[in-house]
Amino acid sequence: MEAITRIVSEKGVVIFTKSSCCMCYAVKILFHELGVNPKIHELDHDPQGRDIEKALIRLGCNTPVPAVFIGGNLIGSTNEVMSLHLGGSLVPLIKPYRAIN
Repeated sequence: MEAITRIVSEKGVVIFTKSSCCMCYAVKILFHELGVNPKIHELDHDPQGRDIEKALIRLGCNTPVPAVFIGGNLIGSTNEVMSLHLGGSLVPLIKPYRAIN
């Protein structure tokens, strides 16, 4: 949990991913297209990756990746992010972190 807190505090938008995950790729592209340059933390390149995955599940992620945090708050995985986006609620959440306003 400490590692997650430390990583999430580094930037406004943080996405925990795995390099081989296609849904992670889709979420990363969405944020880039919305003008956000998130911190990407690839768990398969982190020696603590498995422990972080377990902690993400304990925090309430249905699947450990992608796990999206905005402003230090867990938003969720692909389903939650896409639901927010389709409902028009994602852009207001990320507005403070967009490079393009």
